[in-house]
Order: sequence, then C-alpha cells, then structure tokens
Amino acid sequence: MMVVGSGMIDVLIPQCRSLKEKRGILRHLLKRTQNEFNVSIAEVGANDEWKRARIGFCVVGNDKQYINAKMDHIMGFIDSMQVVEIVKTKMEIVSMADLMDPWEGEDGKYDEF
Repeated sequence: MMVVGSGMIDVLIPQCRSLKEKRGILRHLLKRTQNEFNVSIAEVGANDEWKRARIGFCVVGNDKQYINAKMDHIMGFIDSMQVVEIVKTKMEIVSMADLMDPWEGEDGKYDEF
C-alpha cells in the first residue's frame, strides 16, 4: 500500500521588509527542512507578498501512521525554527491502495520480468 501525505502551511514573516529578504528566509527554512526530513517542500503561494507565504510539502511511504507522525514532526520543526509564525495548517493523507492496482495496465518495455 502506498500512502501520500500532503501538507500546506500559511506563515507570517513579521520581520521581513522586502521580497528579497523573504526569499532568503524561506530558502533557509525550506533547505533545512528538506535536509532534515528528506521531503519535497516549496513555496506554493503568496509569492508577491512580503510578510506572508504558503509552503507546501509532500511525503510518501507505506504506513499511514508513519506518514502522519512525519508530517507532525515537519510542522513542529518549522515552528521550532522560530523564523516564521504559523498562521494556518492543513494536512491530507491518501491511501493509494484503494485507488489502483499497481500491476494494472499494459505491459511496457520496462515491465518484462
């Protein structure tokens, strides 16, 4: 079973005075989080606002409880860095086993055993 967890975090950067400063703060935050958790993470909204940002991330695994815990740790890690103020969060976990059979479809060049 494949489990995909996605999260979105709206943050406030009160000390920020320019888009350049915002990009530097976010670059540092995103890189540290990516290195710590091996997660796909990026700024996905509020790109032209100085003091606000929306961060999206995604985690893939095979255990729902593990994915849920990892997403909680990511949110806690971002909060503990104390460079942004978390305003709103949203998490969603989807199990792909219910949606598709991994061996369904046509056999292709790389499917030969």
